[in-house]
Amino acid sequence: MKKVYLLSLLICSFLFLSCSDTNVVENKPDQSSAAPPISGNFKKRVLIEDYTGTWCGNCTRVSHAIEEVKLQTDKAVTVAIHNGNDPYHFDGIAPLKNLILPNSPLALPVSRLNRMTVWTFPEVTNVQQAIDLTGNNTTLGLALNSTVSIGTINLDVNMKFIQNYTDLKLVVYLLEDKLIYNQRNYTNYYNGVNPIVNYEHNHVLRSSLTNILGDEVTGTNYGSTVTKSFSLPIPANIANSANISFAAFLVGSDNKVLNARASLANENQSFEVNP
Repeated sequence: MKKVYLLSLLICSFLFLSCSDTNVVENKPDQSSAAPPISGNFKKRVLIEDYTGTWCGNCTRVSHAIEEVKLQTDKAVTVAIHNGNDPYHFDGIAPLKNLILPNSPLALPVSRLNRMTVWTFPEVTNVQQAIDLTGNNTTLGLALNSTVSIGTINLDVNMKFIQNYTDLKLVVYLLEDKLIYNQRNYTNYYNGVNPIVNYEHNHVLRSSLTNILGDEVTGTNYGSTVTKSFSLPIPANIANSANISFAAFLVGSDNKVLNARASLANENQSFEVNP
């Protein structure tokens, strides 16, 4: 009788553990740039943060490298973070500087891929380094929907997950394009002209709608969709509201970007899901 009882107890314990096991078995995709698209996965973009200045004569080297990246891929999200004696200086740069260069001065030019990876100097001959961080497959996607009118910005950042995630943070940037201002140029790029008169500055960071190091995102479970909404007056430093754009990206606990998305004002995006 004792043996029968012990056998019954073992069977019940096994059944209980089996029924209570709710872990999702996930197939993580090949995220390399050359991997073919997998149905149901999302396009993977690289974020390029370019720490720059109109006064920085060597910063045109990075600007040219970014142009080369964009000639080879449509999966790059770029942000120009101006610093110093500059009409587009971003006042909130300190947390970023302390993150990427905690014990060194911010001597421009500086560029980072997916926030934490140094873009190897000279960037223009290392374009492939940026492209290698793009891909056809990742398990989280972003889609932005916005309206910009009558002095107000309304923005929804939608995030979708086909894998369980924890410790994610969302960063949302308000950018401005087509800002015309002379650019110092100590390089041979742009025909070696110095200064470059009436240079067009694009993707210029004007405001961070979240903490610049990210706001916590919860509910990031397999199959879930999370939306963060923003409503604010158009900032006073925006020269022309018609040239507003946005960048949103998700970072992990190591501050590395997992995926990014850019959007024009008044654009309604769908998730970039592979068919």
